[in-house]
Amino acid sequence: MALALTQVSRSVAKRHSSMFRRLGEYGESRFILDPADLPVTMCLEPRGGAPRILLSRRDLEGDARIAGPLAALLGLVHGAYDGDALFFSRDLVIEGDTSAALALRNAIDDAELDLGEEIGALSGPLARPLQRLVALAERRTGVALTRQEEDLAW
Repeated sequence: MALALTQVSRSVAKRHSSMFRRLGEYGESRFILDPADLPVTMCLEPRGGAPRILLSRRDLEGDARIAGPLAALLGLVHGAYDGDALFFSRDLVIEGDTSAALALRNAIDDAELDLGEEIGALSGPLARPLQRLVALAERRTGVALTRQEEDLAW
């Protein structure tokens, strides 16, 4: 699973290289992502645009730790949830270097990522069926896996 997540993160790095540049001095930080409702912890190492993701059933050490339900963490990636609201409602916990965590949040926000699209980009001819599976998973779980189109009508 760590290899697959690393592959997706490297594809994201190629398609959104400005995201990793935006991290600036935090481009070599270790970000611990702790989905509270899963038995694993992830460590994102941006490594200057050649990211790596590590998974562990044990607590991992890093510069900043961001913890919360998986749905909230994924919703942050897609802009489906407001990070400030999650933080102040205590649904999201940030520990360690909060400046690093904020840099990561801002970099992700600016990139306007869509994990469904990123997975499709890796899938070649299987992209369409996989996008249908992603949509089904979203409907069944309520977890945001794609960026929602903003309603631009006034």
